[in-house]
Amino acid sequence: MADAPKLAIEERARSKEISALGALWPFMKPYGWMIALAGTALVITALMSLVLPIAVRRVVDNFEIAEPGLLDGYFGAALGIAAILAVGTALRYYFVTRLGERVVADIRVAVFDRMIGMSPSFYEKVMTGEVLSRITTDTTLILSVIGSSVSIALRNSLILIGGIGLMLYTSVKMSLMVLWPIPVIIFPIIILGRRVRKLSKENQDWIAQSSGDASEQLLSAQTVQAFTHEGVSRGNFHRVTEHSFDAARRRIATRAVLTAIVIFMAFSAIVGFLWMGAADVQAGIITVGELVQFMIYTIMVAGAVAALTEIWSELQRAAGATERLVELLTAQDAVADPIAPHAAPETRHGEIAFNDVGFAYPARPGVQALDGVSFTVKPGETVALVGPSGAGKTTIIQLLLRFYDPASGQITLDGVDLRDLDRADFRRHMALVPQDPVIFAASARENIRFGRPDATDAEVIAAAKAAAAHDFLSALPEGYDSYVGERGVMLSGGQKQRIAIARAILRDAPVLLLDEATSALDAESERAVQHAVDHLSQNRTTLIVAHRLATVKKADRIIVFEAGKIAAIGTHDALVAQNGLYARLARLQFTDGVAAE
Repeated sequence: MADAPKLAIEERARSKEISALGALWPFMKPYGWMIALAGTALVITALMSLVLPIAVRRVVDNFEIAEPGLLDGYFGAALGIAAILAVGTALRYYFVTRLGERVVADIRVAVFDRMIGMSPSFYEKVMTGEVLSRITTDTTLILSVIGSSVSIALRNSLILIGGIGLMLYTSVKMSLMVLWPIPVIIFPIIILGRRVRKLSKENQDWIAQSSGDASEQLLSAQTVQAFTHEGVSRGNFHRVTEHSFDAARRRIATRAVLTAIVIFMAFSAIVGFLWMGAADVQAGIITVGELVQFMIYTIMVAGAVAALTEIWSELQRAAGATERLVELLTAQDAVADPIAPHAAPETRHGEIAFNDVGFAYPARPGVQALDGVSFTVKPGETVALVGPSGAGKTTIIQLLLRFYDPASGQITLDGVDLRDLDRADFRRHMALVPQDPVIFAASARENIRFGRPDATDAEVIAAAKAAAAHDFLSALPEGYDSYVGERGVMLSGGQKQRIAIARAILRDAPVLLLDEATSALDAESERAVQHAVDHLSQNRTTLIVAHRLATVKKADRIIVFEAGKIAAIGTHDALVAQNGLYARLARLQFTDGVAAE
């Protein structure tokens, strides 16, 4: 944890060019027709904006000498141009905004699809709160760019180019007076723009870290309060939030300086041109209409430059956001499906084999969680894994589900290396009851049905009965349809465990994995659930991880782990007779435990 801030600072020090926005093109490409329609409307509105000042000049120059019918024609033309401009602008807004919403929705889906399949080793380095921040905050920035900024930038670019051309056509001398500051303006835009981009990415990074910290603390609010850790948690959150504010303050200050430079230079040019234009009108060099036309074009060009300056900063921010999202989309997972997976059979027998498996968790590379572990579980056999905490029992479950890959050795299912199988294919043949059951913020019925989404209500109820959960679920205010709260906060530990067991029963998989499945149950519930597990494990390959040896006595075999190695294998009676580690654990529970009572 101590190295995390340092790594975060190093990450923020890196900054890519605005070309990072190019990564959005694959998401926009499928909607080329929408881009074409928006582009057409954009060009039409820009042309109408450039034509309007010419109509204004005609009206001004002919106001005193023209016949009423001619003036009516000029005003009618101006209204027609305004109507086309209004309709074109509305269409541009509709297609561009729709495009932005569609693309951002696709990006969010793509990021979530990628993240939900990442192995646990990925989340050892990246907090889930930070991922959520990128999916929400960063995509909001991209929505602003695609749904508004890019369109406005293109429109103002056309107005800038067209306006400058028509200004030169109207008066070269006044054009030079107005245009000379533009190169001077562009220089600070480029220099300060880079700093804005860097500060924007830093700001977003701190926001993401803040979201990650807040998510972790709020999800563990009871533990935080129980240990009176609120003050420290508030302090940490305030510190990260202040870092975010500081980065935002520096970004705002940089943009403020940039804005001041641009406005001063632009208006200085306008004042100079008006001064010169007024003298040329008095000298009869240009007409009043031409001066008005030129002034309108000048205002349009100045407005375009100001808008492009503002949008450039937005593009810088979006470039940083895009870069961060691309990091997630291109993140390499330590565990990946094979390019050509082994053909999946319709049914699996459930034979499991560990062949000289060695493994260390990525976060603790120097500590061997498993060291040369070899054993085979025959189809339909029930094998219990016991040993002290940290001996490697749960690691067996983690590797069997291929959350991690072994550093050495081989794990096979029905004789095929797990690394040669599609993960979704072999996992659907396994049912897991974890030590800390995950309960979703939904109804009890949907939580059980999570094990098999196509299950009927009758099958859900049957699974609940088998897991000794039916009685307490029926007693809830709305029965099986009762909302159980986020992470099942409305349920007791034992009730959550029984729902998790019902979920596994409903899955009806050939391989059953029980990781301390009855650890949170009272004696009566444990007896009922143990009976259900005994029934469920029949004709299924079952691995039981347990500290409480009473739950593993009926296993066909017991594998005793110690310090990542297999210390002994045998039945309960045989292991007790060997007077080894298992016998010592058994005495602690069955003898010393009774004496203590």
